[in-house]
Amino acid sequence: MLKRSKIYKFLAFSFILSSLFGVVIYTQLTNRHKAIIKTLLLHKTGLVDSDWHINSNQKEYRMLSPTFVIDGIYKSMEGPKASRYIQLNQSDSLVWITGFDVNAIDAKTNEILPNDFICHMNVDINDAQYYSHWKLENRIGKQYPRMTSLSHGLEHFDFPKGYGVPIIGSDYLFITTQTLNHNQPDIFKKVKHKVSVKYETYDKTQKPLMSKTVYIQLPFDKFDPFKGPLDPASNQCIPVETKNHTYCDKTGNLLSGHWVIPQGKKTYRSSITEQLQIKDSARLHFSAPHVHPFATSISLFDKTENKTVFTCDITNYKNKIGLKKIATFSSENGIWLYGKHEYELVMTCDNTSKADQDMMGSMFLFFYDKELDEKISGS
Repeated sequence: MLKRSKIYKFLAFSFILSSLFGVVIYTQLTNRHKAIIKTLLLHKTGLVDSDWHINSNQKEYRMLSPTFVIDGIYKSMEGPKASRYIQLNQSDSLVWITGFDVNAIDAKTNEILPNDFICHMNVDINDAQYYSHWKLENRIGKQYPRMTSLSHGLEHFDFPKGYGVPIIGSDYLFITTQTLNHNQPDIFKKVKHKVSVKYETYDKTQKPLMSKTVYIQLPFDKFDPFKGPLDPASNQCIPVETKNHTYCDKTGNLLSGHWVIPQGKKTYRSSITEQLQIKDSARLHFSAPHVHPFATSISLFDKTENKTVFTCDITNYKNKIGLKKIATFSSENGIWLYGKHEYELVMTCDNTSKADQDMMGSMFLFFYDKELDEKISGS
């Protein structure tokens, strides 16, 4: 039988060995996964505030995120993040979502910080619950259930007057907010995100919008995905990774929605006709783009008519890496898209840095939802 002292020595040795093994594994993780582990430990141990703070009224649902510790460079989709479910109210009444807002604040002073610390704020719906309520079960699973996303350069927007996304007040929305830091490697800063969902009561005059997500997908060599250099005239890309944002077309070719851009200017384009799923025609009223730094514009292009439907210009900071402003498309009258037309997303980039950078290009498109309008009005 082992003596107690030997048991303690064995336990101590096992602890040291497992700790060393954990450190080795941790050092091999990506920056994104390191951030997940650090944030989890900081929140679980209570070293930083891990609670969401809620303050809502009849026109706005406001949240203050847990504390995020920024301790180094975090590029797009790498920084500390937090998620939670929310209900705009506790009733079965119909409300109309009219806009969104996110700000970064200093966790100690409550001072509003630059948008440098905002990566994105996602709003997801439960599409099974949402469409079942309206008896539109044929829509379930047809689109990625993300209503929209705010991101670096587009930290707030409002839908055109008289339009919005209808939702039952007690239905759940899933909110995720994530931090960013492109420019300050030597930093230790505690940050929170202030998130707002704007809404109003239904007065029978508002028109419903339906969100559809479209994004650029570029082919890559599935046998050697990270090879280079690529033919400058090719639409092929080098993916950032092959585990996330990787898709497969009908012929078995692999496509990436998160790819590497070289230095200099380049244009990327991708068909979005299948993503749009337009049967006959649809009237578009709003678009919220999502791009990464060094993008300079993103356009919806009608390939059938060989013309640009609209372009959202993108302004980069000149003295640092980051997006100053991403323009949206917004129209009360709307513009028509047609089921028999072919459409593309076209994005221009100008990588003025001295290294390759990562890129994404997508749009959240909001169409007038005639079918849902008839369900709500009872006509």
